[in-house]
Amino acid sequence: MPIALEFFVHYAYGILFLWVLVEQLGVPVPSVPMLITAGTLTATHRIHAVPVMGAILLACAIADSMWYFAGVRYGGRVVRLICRLSLEASTCVRKTEGYFSRNGGWTLLFAKFVPGLSALAPPIAGQAGMSYPRFLLLDLFGSLIWASAFVFGGRFFGDIAQKSQWFFHALVHYGFVLFALLVVGIILYRMWRQRAFLRSVMEMRISNTELMQMITDAEKNHTLAPFIVDLRHPLDYLPDPRVLPGAVRIGPKEISKQADVLPRDRDIVLYCTCPSEETSAATAKQLHKLGIYRVRPLKGGFEAWRDAGLPLVEYDDSVPQSSVA
Repeated sequence: MPIALEFFVHYAYGILFLWVLVEQLGVPVPSVPMLITAGTLTATHRIHAVPVMGAILLACAIADSMWYFAGVRYGGRVVRLICRLSLEASTCVRKTEGYFSRNGGWTLLFAKFVPGLSALAPPIAGQAGMSYPRFLLLDLFGSLIWASAFVFGGRFFGDIAQKSQWFFHALVHYGFVLFALLVVGIILYRMWRQRAFLRSVMEMRISNTELMQMITDAEKNHTLAPFIVDLRHPLDYLPDPRVLPGAVRIGPKEISKQADVLPRDRDIVLYCTCPSEETSAATAKQLHKLGIYRVRPLKGGFEAWRDAGLPLVEYDDSVPQSSVA
C-alpha cells in the first residue's frame, strides 16, 4: 500500500475530523472527495463507517455551533466575513437568505448540499433568533444526511471495485493522485466561476462619489435623480434600517416583476450588503436581459456608503415598495 494511503488509513479519523472542521469553519477546501475516499476505504475494513461518521458529525457540530453563536452576537458582519472566504460568494448571501425566507430552519437539513449555503446557514440561523437546541438538532440531522450520502456512496463504489482485482489494485496505488486531482479541480472551477462573476461586476458598478455627485447635480438643476433601489434582505435591516436618500426597498425576486414601472429615462442604482455587490450585480444582469440597460450596482454597497460618511435617511414607509421574498 502506498505511503500516503497508509498514512491516511492510520490517522483516518483524525484527518477526517480536521479536514471537515476546517471546511465548515469557512476555509474553501472541499471535503466531499475526502468523504468519498473514506467511504471507499471502509470496503477494505481498514477503517470503519461508524467512527468515520462520528468524526464528521463532531466536526460539523463544533464548527456550525461556533458560527451560530457568532451570528447571534455579530449578525450580518459574520455573514459577510464568511462570504469573503467562500468561493461561492457570487450567490452565497442571496441563496441563503432566500432559502431561509422560504423554508425557515428546515433549510439546515439540506444546506450542506448547496454550494455557498453550508457555511452561511448557521450564522443566519443565529441572526434570525432560532433557539440553539432546535438549531443543533436540525443541523446534526442535516450533517448526517450529507455525510451519509457521500460516505456510503463511496462504500458502494468500494464494494464494486473489490470485484475487479485489477481495478482495485489500480485504485489503491493511484487513489491518492485521483483524490488530489479532484480536490484541485473543484477549487479551480470555483475560483474560475468567482473570477468571471467579479469581472462582470467591475464593468457595471458605480462609485459612491459618482452617485453622490449625480444626486447633488439633480438637486441643483432640478432634474431627475438616479432611481436608487435597496435590495437588502429584511435581516440586513436589523443592524441599520436607514437607506440612501430617495431609495426604494424592492426585493431581488420582485424587481423583475416590476420591470414595467422602472424608469428608462435615468440610471437605476442598486445596492445590497453582499461582498463585491453580488446581489446587485446579479439583479442588474437580470434587468439587462429584460431590456433595462441603465442599471448599475453601487461599489461597496450600503456599508461603503455608510462608512464614507455619506447621507443616510430613515426609510419613508409611505413610499411604494415591494415585499422581499
